Amino acid sequence: MQGSEAQTLFDILWARHTVCEANGKTLLYIDRTVVDDVRAPFVFANMKRRGLEVRHPELALLVQDHAVATFPQISNPRVEFADGTRAAAREFGLRLFDVGAPAQGISHVAAPESGFVIPGASYISVDSHAPTVGGIGALGFGCGSTEMEHVLATQCVWMQRPKQARLTLKGDLARGVTAKDIVLRALAVYGRETFRGMALEFAGAASHLPVEARMTLCNMAVEMGARTALVAPDESVLDWIKARAGKEAARALQDADTISSLRSSAEAVFDLDLELDCPVAPQITWGTSPAQTIAIDSIIPKSDDGAELRAREYMDVAEGEVLLGKRIGYVFIGSCTNARFDDLQSAATILKGRRIAPGVRAVIVPGSRAVEQQAIESGVKETFLASGFIWGETGCSMCAGGGEKIGSGTRVVSTTNRNFENRQGPGVRTHLASPLTAAACAIAGEICDPRQFMREGET
Repeated sequence: MQGSEAQTLFDILWARHTVCEANGKTLLYIDRTVVDDVRAPFVFANMKRRGLEVRHPELALLVQDHAVATFPQISNPRVEFADGTRAAAREFGLRLFDVGAPAQGISHVAAPESGFVIPGASYISVDSHAPTVGGIGALGFGCGSTEMEHVLATQCVWMQRPKQARLTLKGDLARGVTAKDIVLRALAVYGRETFRGMALEFAGAASHLPVEARMTLCNMAVEMGARTALVAPDESVLDWIKARAGKEAARALQDADTISSLRSSAEAVFDLDLELDCPVAPQITWGTSPAQTIAIDSIIPKSDDGAELRAREYMDVAEGEVLLGKRIGYVFIGSCTNARFDDLQSAATILKGRRIAPGVRAVIVPGSRAVEQQAIESGVKETFLASGFIWGETGCSMCAGGGEKIGSGTRVVSTTNRNFENRQGPGVRTHLASPLTAAACAIAGEICDPRQFMREGET
C-alpha cells in the first residue's frame, strides 16, 4: 500500500469508500445508484420477489433514457419499460426523472448536471458507461442487474481492487480537434486491451479541457477496457455543477479546499504510466471497433489480421484508401458520449447559415432536458432546425439501438461510443466522430474534414 503522501486520486476515493476487506475483495460503500428504464422493471421485480427493500431510497434514482422513443409522435415500441419503471418508482418510493420532467435525461448526463452525483462520490449504474462521471472527479462503476439488487438493498458492493493506469495527454488541442478525437486516437494507439480492467486517470492536458470534454474522455475509457476512469476535479467542476444544479447541489458540494485534495500526488506510482500526444487532426473510425481509427485525411491501414479483414468487408472500405469523399446517408449527434451542451454548440458553429446535403437524414438528440433548454435559450436548437436537422426526444436513441430503422448498407457518421457490426441496425456502417465532424459531414453529404467548414477564429 502506498503511503498517504504518495496516493493516486483513485487511492483516495477507494479508501474513502472502503467498509472492509475480505478474501482479496473490498466492500465499497456506494453514495449514489442509478437504474435506467430498461433494467428497472426487472431489478425491482426481483427485489420484490426476494423480499428486499431499498436501504436508502434517497440515494437511488430511476431514469427514463434507453427506452424513450426518439420520435414519440410516431410510436414507442418500448412503452412497457417506461410504465414498469414508473411502477417501480411508486412502489419503492424512489425519485424518477420521467419523460418530460425538467431533469430527465441520459443517466450519465442528467446525474451530474442535476447535482445527484458530485465530485468525490461513488456511483454505480446498470450501464457500462457509468465511469463517465469520472469527468467531474466521481468514482463510477458499471454493474449487472443482480449486482444492482445487492447495492440497492445494502448500499454496498464487493469489488476486487483494480490496478491503476495513468494516461498523460501532451500538447494543446489543434484546430478542429476535440476530446472525442483525443480518445479515438488513444484507442488507435493503445487498443482495447492495454487498460483492460484498470482504473484509468487522464492527466496532463486533460485538466485543461472543459468539464463536458472530460466526461467524454471518461465515457470512452470504457471502450479502452477501463473498469473506471477519472480526471482530477477543480473549481471549474464546482462552477459547472452549481450553474446547473442550483443551491441545493451547491450546499452538498465540497468546498474548494476539499476539491484541491482530490488529485494524485506528484510521487504517486501507477501500475501503467503512458503518454499520448494530442492529435493534430480530427479522427474518425474506419472499421467496426472504436480502435479502428485514423486521422480524417489518412489512409486505411494495411493489415492481414482477420478482424480487420472482416471489418473492411463489412464497412465496404479498402486498405490504402481514404474515407474523404465517401457518400453518407445518415448523421446522428447524441448519446452519453457527445450530447451535452458544449457538444451541440460545437456542431452549431459548423451548421450556422448552412443546410444539410440533399439525401442526408440528420438527427440530433440532446442528452437531457436541461441541455435542450440551454440549446433553446442560446439559439443552438434553432440553428440545428434551420440547417435541416431533426430534433429528437431526449434519451439514448440510436446509441442503444433505439430510434428509427436505418437501411442496410447505409453509411452513418455518429457521435456515439460504439460502432460494432449491426449496432445501429442490420448492415448499417457506422463511423464514429466528434459532433464537429458529424455536422460537417451532414453539410457535405460525405465524409469530410470539418476544418474546411470552420470560419476564421473558430477552434
